[in-house]
Formats: sequence, C-alpha cells, structure tokens
Amino acid sequence: MKIAQVAPLYESVPPRLYGGTERIVSYLTEDLVRRGHDVTLFASGDSETSARLRSPCAHALRLDRSCKDPLAPHLLMVEQVAQEAADFDIVHYHIDYLHYPTTRRTHQRHVTTLHGRLDIPELVPLYQEFRDMPLISISDAQREPLRWANWQATVYHGLPKDLYAFHEEPGDYLAFLGRISPEKGCDQAIDIARRVGLPLKIAAKIGADDQNFFDSVIRPRLREPGIEFVGEIREPEKGPFLGGARALLFPIDWPEPFGLVMIEAMACGTPVLAFPCGSVPEVLEDGVTARIGRSVDDLARAVEDVAKIDRRRCRETFERRFSDARMADDYEQVYHQLVEKDRSWTR
Repeated sequence: MKIAQVAPLYESVPPRLYGGTERIVSYLTEDLVRRGHDVTLFASGDSETSARLRSPCAHALRLDRSCKDPLAPHLLMVEQVAQEAADFDIVHYHIDYLHYPTTRRTHQRHVTTLHGRLDIPELVPLYQEFRDMPLISISDAQREPLRWANWQATVYHGLPKDLYAFHEEPGDYLAFLGRISPEKGCDQAIDIARRVGLPLKIAAKIGADDQNFFDSVIRPRLREPGIEFVGEIREPEKGPFLGGARALLFPIDWPEPFGLVMIEAMACGTPVLAFPCGSVPEVLEDGVTARIGRSVDDLARAVEDVAKIDRRRCRETFERRFSDARMADDYEQVYHQLVEKDRSWTR
C-alpha cells in the first residue's frame, strides 16, 4: 500500500526528548516500511526515517526559538498533504482536527488517530459537525466523552521489543517519569516515596505552562530527603532508569488517553503503582503488572507488596500486548477495511 503518515511538527520523528505521539508515529512508520509498504512521512525536517520524508519546516517547533507561530507550518503541511492525497491509498493523520475541513472537501481515504484527552467542552460541537471523520482511539476510555463519534477501532500503542532490556532484579528506588504538571501527580509521587522511606528519582519535562507549578509545588520538595530531580532524559537513558526502579509511580489525576510510560516500565520488567484514571485499568492488570489504588495510602501500602509481582511476567505481558508489530498489525487491518469500504462506495 501507499501510505502517508502525518505527524505533529512540535517534535521531530522520533523526538529528541519528550514526545510520545512522535515516537509512536516513528515506530509505526518504520514497521510499515519493513513490511514492504510505500510510506511517506510528513514531519519536521530534522526527523529520521526510512520512509520518504516531506517537511514543511526545517526543525521541530518546540525547541526552535525562531518559531513564533507553530500553527502556520501545520496548515502548510495540511495543504501539502491535500495536494498529494490522490497518490496514497490511505492518509493517516496524527494532528488532531486541523485537517478536517480539508479532508472533507478533497477525495482522500484517511483516518485520524487521536492521541490526546477528549473531555474538553469545545470538542463536542466540533465533532458533532465532523461526525463523518473516521477516527481511531488509543484506549476505549479515551472515547468516553465522544462515544457517538465515528470510531473505527481502538489501537493500543506499541514499542519495539528490543527497545528496552529486561531487568530481573529491582533497585532500591522508586521512579517517576513523564511531565511535571498537576494532573501527572509528581507531588503525590513524592508523598508516596516519603511515606515508605524510599528514594524517588524524578525524570520529567517541564513545559512553559507548568513552570509555575514546578517552582511553587515541586521545587521546594526537592530539598526533602531522598528526592532527586533528574530532569528530562533521552531514550537511551530510559531503560536503565525504569529497569533499575523497584516500581514506577503513576498517581495521575486526569483521564489519561494511554500512558506510554506504563508500557515502557513493563518492557523493563518494572511494575507500576497507579491510580485508576483513564486508560490505566485497560493497560495495567492489577496484581499482574501493577498495583492499582485510589489514594496515596493505597499506593504506599502497595510498595510493600510490589516484590510479589513477577517482573518476568511484566515483560511477557508487554511482548504479548504492546509490541510495535502488534500495533502495526492492528493499523494495517484498519487501512485495508477503509480502502475496501471506499472502493465499494465508488463501484
């Protein structure tokens, strides 16, 4: 098949640092190329891919200080895709809703994976208007605010099996990996670690919108015993960081659409301690790959029992449910279904 993958431009594909969506687009693109598909990737010019690269901007936008209007390159990319859409069997968008008016008015077989939260009031009238847009969710929980939308499938994220090494023996610290923001629960993670007397290592991105939260809530607590802020880490550092932890703390307070860090931890053999928000009960299995609780006290008590979770079974669950090959299988099935449906309509 001739497939276009359309990525956000805020990070390169794959991203240099933080960027879950761009990583997934990269893994999917590379797997599709290995399967013999003719793939074109629309992404920033500093992306690295074995597919054909089409770039409306030279550099990823988040770290490009010269970029004043990140929307403009995205609209340029949407127009570029529209001009070339007839060359593809399917166009796979990962840029939320920016392309909807264009795809409605040009003949192109397309599908959109939504990577973010959908419990935003302004999205309801938008998706009521664009009910014809074929969508893919990354968890069933993500769909809840828009259950009536044009969902084609749920496709869980996947990672290459050789991306992270399995760590059979746990270390003596707890880990927090992700983004510093109120809904991600870094302050709750500190509470849990302090409650059980274990060190906590925090590897996290601080976005401009969350700087005040970091300065006022998290920074003062970094002086507490055993709390270490590592900062934003690169891909090669994640395996040792997660694999060396006794457990990953994931005390989120928001409707998490997927939570890539949960399967990253599983790939290393590291169990997760989490609150049951959003996709968490779909991705994690309580007592098998995780302990799920509803309060800081629950997760603090679970730290004492986490040694009972078989780290090898965590790894086996990752390989069975969350590999990039399984993800590509699922997307291929959706592509074929949409192409066949379009052909039946045009006969």
